[in-house]
Amino acid sequence: MVKGLYTAYTGMVNEQRRMDVLTNNLANADTTGFKKEGASSQSFDSVLTYKIKDFTEGDRLAKRLGRNHPGVKIGEGYTDFSQGPLKHTENTFDLALTDAGFFAVEFTSKSGETSVKYTRDGDFTLTQDGRLVTRDGDAVLDESGSPIKIDPLQKAEINTKGEIVQNGRVVAAIQVTDFENYDYLVRYGENYFEAAEGAGEKEPAAEVYSGYLESSNISVVTEMVNMITVSRAYESNQKVITTYDSTLDIAANQLGKI
Repeated sequence: MVKGLYTAYTGMVNEQRRMDVLTNNLANADTTGFKKEGASSQSFDSVLTYKIKDFTEGDRLAKRLGRNHPGVKIGEGYTDFSQGPLKHTENTFDLALTDAGFFAVEFTSKSGETSVKYTRDGDFTLTQDGRLVTRDGDAVLDESGSPIKIDPLQKAEINTKGEIVQNGRVVAAIQVTDFENYDYLVRYGENYFEAAEGAGEKEPAAEVYSGYLESSNISVVTEMVNMITVSRAYESNQKVITTYDSTLDIAANQLGKI
């Protein structure tokens, strides 16, 4: 009987984790280039069924099913990399990608260490000395991996190849990078990603649109509906625990008196 308490508890922990992810998504609904996150989970019966059909241990070896926890197994988080809608800004250095790919930026940590991060946020600006940077001041990289610097006094245009043109000649080319396996991209902060070993770079299919920004791919209505669903599931598990508590109270304090 008491096992039901732990089953309901795992359900509450799982719904709490899902709620954390949903609230973070809603908080970034207006963040440029933000990719929404999700949380996965597995029921006890699905895990048990998979384990029973697992023949990797051999036909004549005893199968280890592990400890009996008939609740919800909290899975891994994931990121939805689908394209967000584009909005027109008329700012030359506002950039958006039309397909799979990322801008490369040089990120500087508080300790002064630099590393390459990747982002879909093309909300860039040109400094007085001609450096193309993010809103946080991180340098945007060119195809050779060097920070982009152009003449700030000359008018600039950016074509769909990411080339910056001044006075009729290409002065820099914005680096656009894509990866073979997005499972090896690790989120860093809200809008940056790190490429772990195994990501594998490939030729990007995206084009660069100047004067546009990519909005987040979050549907506020969908996230709100999911929050209601999560809240009700959490309350259901609470009621299960309350019911078990009442049953145990009767068993411990009332049946013993009869």
